[in-house]
Parts: sequence; C-alpha cells; structure tokens
Amino acid sequence: MARRKRSEDEHENLERWLVSYADFITLLFAFFVVMYSISSINEGKYRVLSRTLAEVFMEDGRKVSRAGEPVQIYDGAPGEYLVGSPETGLGAESPEPTAGADPQQEQARLEAVADRLEAVLSPYIQDDLAVVKRHEFWLEVEMKSGLFFPSGKAALAPESLPVLYRLSEIFREIPNPINIEGHTDNMPISTAEFPSNWVLSSARAAAVVGQLTRNGIDPRRLAAIGYGEYHPVAENTAEEGRYRNRRVVLVVMSNGAARYGAPAQDAPPRPAAPPVPATVKP
Repeated sequence: MARRKRSEDEHENLERWLVSYADFITLLFAFFVVMYSISSINEGKYRVLSRTLAEVFMEDGRKVSRAGEPVQIYDGAPGEYLVGSPETGLGAESPEPTAGADPQQEQARLEAVADRLEAVLSPYIQDDLAVVKRHEFWLEVEMKSGLFFPSGKAALAPESLPVLYRLSEIFREIPNPINIEGHTDNMPISTAEFPSNWVLSSARAAAVVGQLTRNGIDPRRLAAIGYGEYHPVAENTAEEGRYRNRRVVLVVMSNGAARYGAPAQDAPPRPAAPPVPATVKP
C-alpha cells in the first residue's frame, strides 16, 4: 500500500503546458492587433499630408518657398481643411486670393454690377419689393421675404426661381463672394421646424444659397447668414415696419474686403433657365 500511494503522489499532469501556451497565444494575438491598428493608413490624412508636402516643396518641378502662408490643417473629415485665420490664430490675417486687389477696379466692378442688377430688378424696385444699395466695399440686393417665401416658411416660392436665376446670370460673370442674409420681424415663432426667428432666418438664407448653387454659382463663394429680428431697418411697432424688416439681402463683397477669396476654377455647369410663371414680371 505504501508503494502504491507513493506512486500516485509522484504522478505529474503532463497537460499543464497548455495553460501557459494559451496565455502566450492570447498575448501574441493582442500584440498583433495593436500593431495592425497603429499601422493602418488613414486615407484622408495621407491625402492631406501628400498634398501639403507637394505644395510646399514643388511647383512646376521646382522647389519653392512659401514662408508666411497659412498652413492647411486636417480637422478630421476627408477632404476638409481649416485655413489659418484670425479666429484660429493660425497663418496670415486674410487668404491669399484677396491679396493685391485693386480698390479702384473693385469699386468700378461693383458699380457696373449694381447697374445691371437695377436694370434686371427694375419692375420689383418700382413695386417696392427690391432695392439695390451701393457701398464702397460691397453692394446689397435687398428683397422682401414675401417675394421668396410664404409666411412662416423657408421653402422658396415658385415665383422666386426666375428672379434668382436672373440674378445668378449676373453673379456667374463675377468672382466676388456673396453673403446671403436672412432677416425677420420681431413677431415670435415657435414651431417644431422653426423654434425661433433666428432659425427661420437661417433656413431662408440657406434655401437661397442652395438655389444659387443649383443655378451654377460656385458654393465656395457663398455664405448663409441668419440675423433673425436683431437687425431691423424699421420699427416693428406697425405692420409697415415689420413688412420692411422681413427681407433677404444678397451682399456682393469686394474681393479686397472679403475674408475668403473666390476661386475661379472648377465652376459648376451652367443650368437651364427655369420657366417663368405668368404671375412673375420679366
């Protein structure tokens, strides 16, 4: 009995190595997963890096210097960049396309554009539905919201499409940036779609921007701005004043005063003119 008991005590488990082996395989798998994850190439970052290096070191096969120019910075979305600006504290104070603009030529261009706009909008100007205002560094095309939108809505009325197309024909021939501003009166609005006048004015400005892009205007030239009721041109105490405050303003900026330049390349194709409704003046 003693010999048999001693034999059982001396027996060894020959499969204990499997536990260590399994731990080793698990750690090895985790190691390769980590290595693969850090070695994967982000396609967006790779394009940004390659394009930036190419622009910095090469131009027409020659090495060039671009000291002092704003650096493009990747913000997390492929194909989108942040350019140095006073808000970000990066780069120069204004983009390169606006530099060197001749103030006299810009002013003469704006004057010529204003003359054409007044000729196109003359029926609406006579009916007090539109007005063209001239300034030294920009011009404004102020149009009553009733011409574009039903009350409390941000969908463009069909009657407004020919008007915007006529304006787009002029805007396509100039490189200037254009700001579209939406304004409302002080009558409160609170719906599921538009919880405030600020939201309504922004949606209306965005609707006009969308139509201008469909008319062939480069979207890089456009900006949609909603001011709500906070920049009135008349008192809101009477309906006449509220009528004047409900407006959409297209501001054609001088290239020398614009924050962002207007690239002339890659312009969208020119669309066909929409049919003119019988209720709209030519």
